[in-house]
Amino acid sequence: MSKRKVALLSATLVAVAGIGFAAANFRGKDDKILRVANQKGQVKAMMLASGVLKGAPYSVEWSEFPAAQPLLEAVGGGAADLGLAADAPFIFAYQSGSPVKAIAVQAPAAQAAEALAILVKKGSPIRSAADLAGRSVATTRGSIGHHLLLQALERAQIPVDKVRVTFLTPGDAKAAFDSGAIDAWATWTPYTNVAIKEGARTVADAKDYGLPLYIDIAHADSIEPKRALMADFLQREARAVAWARTHPGEFSQVLAKETGLPLDIARASFDRNNRVSQPIDGKVIAHEQEITDRFRKAGLIAGNRDVAQAFDTSFGKRE
Repeated sequence: MSKRKVALLSATLVAVAGIGFAAANFRGKDDKILRVANQKGQVKAMMLASGVLKGAPYSVEWSEFPAAQPLLEAVGGGAADLGLAADAPFIFAYQSGSPVKAIAVQAPAAQAAEALAILVKKGSPIRSAADLAGRSVATTRGSIGHHLLLQALERAQIPVDKVRVTFLTPGDAKAAFDSGAIDAWATWTPYTNVAIKEGARTVADAKDYGLPLYIDIAHADSIEPKRALMADFLQREARAVAWARTHPGEFSQVLAKETGLPLDIARASFDRNNRVSQPIDGKVIAHEQEITDRFRKAGLIAGNRDVAQAFDTSFGKRE
């Protein structure tokens, strides 16, 4: 994918997100509308492709975002009722004081290394996380890529301040990576898939550090007035995920059309991001506590909110 296409895609996502933001705020009190924040190529593509929203007794207003951070800003700011994001950006937002709650969790169906990686150019002298000392690394603040970078540095016993971390949106990070303005890039699928296809290689990836959980996140004040809508949406979402798992070819075509990705990249992106429902239990909460501790140790968050209180278990296990 060319730099121009990436830049145009990022600009389009931001513009569409802004439209969604305004519409959401205008109609925020309608109890027959569920306002859902979506990362491009995620929940919306899956639910529309599977047709699971047909017959829903409410309408869904979608707003689109290029990454989890602006999505969580929409949910936390009350411009959306619900959104799906990975565990690291969720807990980062929660510990920063955002009024968000996790109401359901999805776990990876299978390990997939390239779903999350620290990338370098093919000819780079960087061979391991230890080689990142003194180097520049781009990622998105509070993202799963950011968390992977912290994990890798921690294991290599490299202090965070020994690496020059630059926080960029995925589109800007790819442009910086392609131009050689940065030494490494900590990111996730489909950006990993595209970069690796174009010749990048990994110095750390999910096979060594594990894939993130994905979390359905609600604005705390939207839960009670829209509980029935959210509960129904979660059940339909679970059916959409199950459908995509058994119809990967059909879903990949829809994903490619929505994102503009080549079909092989769209298929790889799905294969490396396949998920199943996961009960909210002690292991999930402990996992989020570990992420909180890692962000706090790096001096990135000052909040000390009870991690267990970030989860609303009242929706129960999805079908």
